[in-house]
Amino acid sequence: MSEIVMNKKKEPSLAMLVVVLTAISLITALLLGAVNMVTAPQIKLNTEKKTAEAMQAVLPTEDGVYTPVEYTGEDSTVQAVYQAGDAGYVVQVKPATSFSGTLSVMVGVGTDGTCTGISIVETGETSGLGSNAGKPDWQAQFVGKSGKVSVTKDGGEINALTGATITSRGVCESVTSALAAAASLG
Repeated sequence: MSEIVMNKKKEPSLAMLVVVLTAISLITALLLGAVNMVTAPQIKLNTEKKTAEAMQAVLPTEDGVYTPVEYTGEDSTVQAVYQAGDAGYVVQVKPATSFSGTLSVMVGVGTDGTCTGISIVETGETSGLGSNAGKPDWQAQFVGKSGKVSVTKDGGEINALTGATITSRGVCESVTSALAAAASLG
């Protein structure tokens, strides 16, 4: 009778598994770091371009120059304020109220203290619902508003987006904050 010899496959040791996993993690981290270094300048340029276009859309200036203004008010949702020459202010607001938490709105405020326009700078709102806040027809209802701006469900004049009342309230909150910030600057 012949004996059957079975070769048992040697299992890798725990130390070897740790070394391989560490090497894979290190290589991945280095690759991600390299990609970030390469793309960061372009991302910064794109963000600056989008911000400049949003400012020009909400309160155009002849020369396209917007001077940053130091905002010292208590409203922490106000991210930045810019003087738009003699036309008024442009205020960037990240409201506390939004469905996704990534809503950022650029608001133009004329010298008469009214909203001259809004532009959505950043959003993570639901596609087809809250993302409709970027539609010009919906945004147009904010032009000329002053004081506290709110949706009709809350006693205001702004028609909320269908299925996106939270986003609508967030945009109204942004406009109200921007108007107050501009008023505090004079």
